[in-house]
Parts: sequence; C-alpha cells; structure tokens
Amino acid sequence: MSTSARMLRLLSLLQTHRFWTGGELADRLEVSDRTLRRDVDRLRDLGYDVDAVRGAAGGYQLRAGGALPPLLLEDEEAVAIAVGLRTAANGGVPGFEDTTLQALTKVIALMPPRLRRRMAALQSQTEGLPWSGGPVLDPAVLTTLAQACRDDEVVTFAYTAADGTASTRRVEPHRLVNLGRRWYLAAYDRDRQDWRSFRVDRVAEVPATSGQRFRPREIPGGDAVTYVRRGLSTQPQRHLVRVRMVAPAADVAAYMDRWGTVDDLGDGTCRMTLNTDTLDWPVLILANFDCDFEVEQPAELGELLGRLSARIAASASPS
Repeated sequence: MSTSARMLRLLSLLQTHRFWTGGELADRLEVSDRTLRRDVDRLRDLGYDVDAVRGAAGGYQLRAGGALPPLLLEDEEAVAIAVGLRTAANGGVPGFEDTTLQALTKVIALMPPRLRRRMAALQSQTEGLPWSGGPVLDPAVLTTLAQACRDDEVVTFAYTAADGTASTRRVEPHRLVNLGRRWYLAAYDRDRQDWRSFRVDRVAEVPATSGQRFRPREIPGGDAVTYVRRGLSTQPQRHLVRVRMVAPAADVAAYMDRWGTVDDLGDGTCRMTLNTDTLDWPVLILANFDCDFEVEQPAELGELLGRLSARIAASASPS
C-alpha cells in the first residue's frame, strides 16, 4: 500500500471517532508502530486534530468539533449510501423524493470513476415500481422532532387527528417509531398529563427548537415501539381479521412484522390476528404462504378471496 493510500485509509478509520489503540491501527494498516506515528504526524500537519494517549493502553482518536474534514468512505460504504438514497428517492419515504434525489446526485458526482460505474450498472440493470400510497412526510418536521427527542426539549406543534379535529399539542418527545410506511412520535403530552403517540404526517407548524429542557420519563411498556404498537392494537379499525393457517407461527410472525399477532396452535398451525382498515394486507400475507388456511373472520375477507380465486382460475384456464 502506498503512503498516500495508507494515509487515506488511516483517516477513514479515524473518522469513525472511536478510540483506536496503536496496535489496532498498526494491524489494520499493516505497518509498524513507528510508521503509524509518522502517519499520524502527517495528518496533524494537514490540519487534522488527532488526540494521542501514551502508554501501554495508548492510542489515537480524531477530535470532535472544529473544521469538518473531507468525508472519506470505503467503497462498500459509498455504494450503501447511494443505494439507500436511491430507495428513498423512489418513494421509500413519501415526501423525501426530491431531497434524496438531489443528495443522490451529489454523492454519485463525488464518487471515483470505478464507483460511478458500479452505480451506473446497478441503475441500468435494476427494475422496480415506486412505492405509493403512504402518507407524505415533511422532512423539516421529521428532523426537528428527532432533534427534540435527542436533546430532551419540549416541543409544541399543530396536530390533526384521524377525525379531522385540529389541536395544539405541547409534548415531551421520547422517540420516533417507524412502522412500515408510517412514522409515529411517542411523547408525553403535558396538557393531558399522559403518554400519547402521534402520526408524524399529521404534525405541522413545529418551531425549530423550544430551548426548554425536561427530565425524561419512563415510557409505559418499557420502549417506544411496544407503546406505539399497543396503542395501535386498541384503536378501532374497520376489520378484525382472524385466519387459521397451516404454517409455522414463527414464519408468519416474521412476515407480518409488527402489524398483528400470531398464536401458535401446535401441530404446525397458527392463528393470525390483526386490525386493519382494508383487506389488502391480509390478502398479501395469505398469498405469500403456500399453505392451507381457514378464514374465521370477517366474512368479507372470505368473499374477497373467493372472487380473487375465481378471477385467477378463469385467467389461468386455456381459451
């Protein structure tokens, strides 16, 4: 490895801002401790603040703050970022398409030619349909709420409930929870003196920061995901779906993720239960498993599956 390539590799490792022992860095770079010290001195000459601790347990760490050094990424890291941005630009998070497309363009432009060729191959050889139908998020609202959660700052915002009722909420934000295509804020509502979960796509008029700090409370259920899921399960939905399936409970539960419950009935069978506004999702779940099943409720699901089955059978029959 040339000296310049080794320096870039060293800077890339230090940019994780973790503490590296001298031995760890020397092993990663395949150099002696003496060469490592010289490389660290070269970085300092270039203006990078590298803290060093002497002794048997000594090591190096890039100092936080100050001037931001150039961002260095491993090849796999750069491609991972570009793929993630492309997914978001394709509607992975509704409301972020334009912003992520701009970011993706900048990231690809900064890539060396060999990585740009890899991304061009990925783009030209991949096909898919954009996501659609999810609620649209305001990037500024999402990031402001995330910062308030991180900094334990009280936040006030306008909120529109499912029935269209508008209100102003003053909360202690705890965590953001992403469930499928929807984002929720788990927070303690100061006016109602109780915990609440808020759909982020229904939040508006969030000031940048309030500056008012609070002491974090313990959320019911132990964590934000459990709290939000529990609240969703108790909300009235249009359909309560129960289906007995001849399939391993663990497989069905893994596919459903957080959207319902699966009870193991033994002998390789289980019961899927979920609340839903539409029957599209249970149909997709059942279509994913090559197994026998029995719709226990609602009757509308059985009727829908019957119509779909008839149409599929008619389409598959030779003319």
